[in-house]
This record gives sequence, structure tokens and C-alpha cells, in this order.
Amino acid sequence: MTLQRCTDPAQAAAWCRAREGTLGFVPTMGALHEGHLSLVRRAAAENDHVVVSIFVNPLQFGEVRDLENYPRDFEGDCDLLETAGASMAFTGTLEQFFPGELVEGDLPREQRVDPGEAALGLEGEFRPGHFEGVATIVQRLFTLVQPTRAYFGAKDYQQTLVVRTLAERMGFPEVVVCPISRETSGLARSSRNTLLTPEDREQALYLSQALFAARERWRAGIRSAAALEQHLRDALASSTLEVEYAVVRDPERWSHVPGRESLERAVALIAARAGAVRLIDNLELHGPPSDALEDLPFGAGL
Repeated sequence: MTLQRCTDPAQAAAWCRAREGTLGFVPTMGALHEGHLSLVRRAAAENDHVVVSIFVNPLQFGEVRDLENYPRDFEGDCDLLETAGASMAFTGTLEQFFPGELVEGDLPREQRVDPGEAALGLEGEFRPGHFEGVATIVQRLFTLVQPTRAYFGAKDYQQTLVVRTLAERMGFPEVVVCPISRETSGLARSSRNTLLTPEDREQALYLSQALFAARERWRAGIRSAAALEQHLRDALASSTLEVEYAVVRDPERWSHVPGRESLERAVALIAARAGAVRLIDNLELHGPPSDALEDLPFGAGL
């Protein structure tokens, strides 16, 4: 099936309204990799049509350099989406997404969407305004596309909590969170990985290694958040990464205030800079041994 390509969000919205059946939606910022394509393939398996947005959203970038350096290749991304089963892909400018609403090229603060309590702490602390920008564009995307289901990757863990809250407020769509896609080395796939030097890429592997080491501690019976966080820090100590946070949270009782009690379930989350590139990763410690990296030789030895 030939992929429909739209460069105007209004045109994309009209295309969506003309479809019959279920509509799966995968919002992206482009620079697509296997992780994105796995979301598209799942959406194609579960819906009659699949729409993908490709938009580098300036509202969610705190650093101008990060925004400017973010890789962009709409036509190349569309070629990949065509092979993955997408029906339509669209992009646009900030003005096109918010016609008549910008003031001096920006969206006024009072028109931005409150991301809710899930945005507090961690990414919300280190990237002020980021989740406000995410919630604002995702609400607009949901309104334009009117999807049955929307698909997000678990790598942006806190973002999935923000999006779930937003979807609950809007009354749609069903939010489907898909497992993290990893390279064979263990590194979580990210569009930013293309910016890593060979030396930085080697250091970036410490993120997943530390997470899987923490899972081994969990399986050994450790339930203290403080103890598990110490294991994360110990596993990262020999790297040259600039660690912003390495924490353990209860995913069902999310709070920006760390709990010190014994946990019944836990997710470990790390954010760090490898050279000039900021990376995030996470792992549910209580989950079943279903990850493709279970048999890799790193982990308990770190």
C-alpha cells in the first residue's frame, strides 16, 4: 500500500476523518529507527489504518542547541514507514499546528497544557517545561487525528504517565505502551544515538548494564529503594557518564518524592549524558524475564 504523505496538519485531519474503521496513531519526532517501526507494525496489526506524525516539537525543547541538532529527514522516514505498514504520515510547522495562536513565533504560556502530577521530578526537574510542551502538542495531535489507539514506547517512561493522564482527561484514545527496543549491545534505541561518538557509545552501554544489574538485585530479594539506587550508582561509577539521576520508583504509586519503604514493584530509571548527548533508559525490576537481553553476560557482575 502506498503511503499518503501530508505536509499540512489540516489536510492530515481531513484524511483521518474520511477513514472508516479503527485508527492507530504513532506520534514521533522523526529520525525513525527500529523502535519506532516496531510501534508502527503493532499499530498496523491492531487497527484498520495507521497514522504517524513526524514533528520536531520546539515546545518541548529547553536547549536551543538540542532542537537545532535533532536529526530531520521526512522523506527518508516516510520510506521506512511505507515498508512498516503505515497508511499516512504527516508533518507541519508550529504555525500550522496552532494556526493564529502564536505570538512572535511562540505559543503563549497560558495556552499550553498542564501535564499533571506525573510530570513532577526527574525529567520534569531536569527539563523544565518539557512535559508541558509534550502535553500541549499531544493534545493537539489527538484532536487532529482522533485515533482509536495511540502507541508510545516505554523508554520515555515518565512521558507515558503524562500521556495516559492526558488521554484520561480527553476521554480518548486508548494508550498502548510498547516495550523498549534495544540494540544487541543492550543500548536502548534512540534517535539521539546517531549523535554518539564511538567512545561515547561505549560509555552509553553502562545505562542498560546498570539497569539489568539492579534487576538481578531485585531477583535476589532486595526490595529497598535506597539499596537498589545504591546498586545503580555503583554500576555507573566506573563510567565517564554525567549522571543526572539514577532512581527507583513504584510505578503504581508514582511520586516525585522518593519512597524509602520496601517495594512490591519497581521501575529503575536513569538519565545521563554521554559526551554531549543526553540519554534516558529504564527497566521494570519486577517484570517477568521476557526481555531479549536476559541471557547477556552483563548484570549481576557489575
